[in-house]
Amino acid sequence: MAVSKTNDASSQDEFQAAKSGTSPVKSFLSGGFGGVAAVLVGHPFDLTKTRLQTAAEGTYTGGIDVVKKTLAKDGIRGMYRGMLPPLLGVTPIFALSFWSYDMGKKVVYALTPKRTDPQLSLPELAFAGFFSAVPTTLIAGPAERVKVLLQLQGQGASAAGPKYNGPIDVVRQLYKEGGLKSIWRGSGATLARDGPGSAAYFCAYETVKKLLAPAGADPAQLNMLNVITAGGLAGMAMWSLAIPPDVIKSRYQGAPHGTYTGFLDCAQKTVAKEGVKALFKGFGPAMARAFPANAATFVGVEYSLQLMNQLW
Repeated sequence: MAVSKTNDASSQDEFQAAKSGTSPVKSFLSGGFGGVAAVLVGHPFDLTKTRLQTAAEGTYTGGIDVVKKTLAKDGIRGMYRGMLPPLLGVTPIFALSFWSYDMGKKVVYALTPKRTDPQLSLPELAFAGFFSAVPTTLIAGPAERVKVLLQLQGQGASAAGPKYNGPIDVVRQLYKEGGLKSIWRGSGATLARDGPGSAAYFCAYETVKKLLAPAGADPAQLNMLNVITAGGLAGMAMWSLAIPPDVIKSRYQGAPHGTYTGFLDCAQKTVAKEGVKALFKGFGPAMARAFPANAATFVGVEYSLQLMNQLW
């Protein structure tokens, strides 16, 4: 009887711990560490993807051709063109994303007060993942807009030289051209990409990490190889869904004002001109980036969180 009561108490403690989740401050900070790691590892792949998606037909033969031409023209520094906006923006974006993901899980628990199993189902994890993308779009939308414009201006030759001198200059010129609306152009497209993508992202990570844990072991106990594998596969799961809306987002955000009336208009014109295959431009670089960048993300998140748990 005493053993039964002890087990019941232990289960109840586990349930309460799951419902309480990670400290919001720790979730926020660990997400920021993960974001910085993702940018440092993944930006050259992202630049390749964006240029391949937005270049005129025939400009490049593929991702490797983008890299060769970029290196020939600008050297290794060219592969990191436009990195400052995501580096500055990704820290709060990822911080907010992981914080929002934990908040999303708490929303699920709040909506299911009679549940007896602390483990969330895949649909519940997907909800929390999609939920995480909503607040992050407020930051990610403008950051993506600035990043895309900076990445694209090094793509073609221009006698007049680069239009923008840096991210602050991009924001200044966009505001002058169209106010805040111009700065936030494509934010809806960013959510169309990141909502389903984040749902797949967190579902895949939680599932793979659990599958890789030895029988009877707690998936929360960290194993570097498991974190790398689960994080990398989570990134690939995300981009397998996100690449078509990402193509449209990049084109819409990078096009001159008036080229498209909106996200759907951009999608329709892209498909009409280049076919459905155009929606998968940049798929190779995106998937090549997905594994290392997101493995780095979760290593940054998990191990910074572990360190914070040891410190306080």
